[in-house]
Amino acid sequence: MGLQNTKHSKAKQANMLMLGLDSAGKSTLLYKLKYNDVFLTIPTIGFNVDMIDTGKDFTLTFWDVGGQQKMRQFWCNFLENADGLLYVVDSSDKQRLEESRKEFELILRNDSLRSVPVVVLANKQDLPGALNAEEITRRFHIKKSCSDRNWYVQPCCALTGEGLSEALQRLTSFVKHYSRSKETSTIFKEIETL
Repeated sequence: MGLQNTKHSKAKQANMLMLGLDSAGKSTLLYKLKYNDVFLTIPTIGFNVDMIDTGKDFTLTFWDVGGQQKMRQFWCNFLENADGLLYVVDSSDKQRLEESRKEFELILRNDSLRSVPVVVLANKQDLPGALNAEEITRRFHIKKSCSDRNWYVQPCCALTGEGLSEALQRLTSFVKHYSRSKETSTIFKEIETL
């Protein structure tokens, strides 16, 4: 995750990993966050990268990785320098909810994501029968799976933008806190080696 942009070089940067099953709405969410507009998207083959300036000299680089079954085996290649995880769930697709939960739990077990903050987006709230944030929290066992990190579940709709500004604010807050604690930990490790 070494993308650099000279425009953003003075701002503090953090790498956000955006995962979820195919057709959960990851790319649509990313474009709505970045451009405040809806774009016609197709399932991502590979990944998209985009930077979002959250203000106050802080920039988030989003790595939107395809969620097809064949792509999921490559998710681990994107974990190493992640400062936060944005996991997108199609909260209206009850048939694939268990599959999404299993992938979520699997990715959280990776050592590279230990203590990395998580925001789960319960997307597609505009569709009939969509599960709310409490139900996603319960079905995904998030209190147990994320007990070692900051986490939040945000209901949202990628098409209308509902819930996205709240999710971005929460994510930014978590990542800033995580980055500070990571820097402090690095300083202590360097002092111990002296």
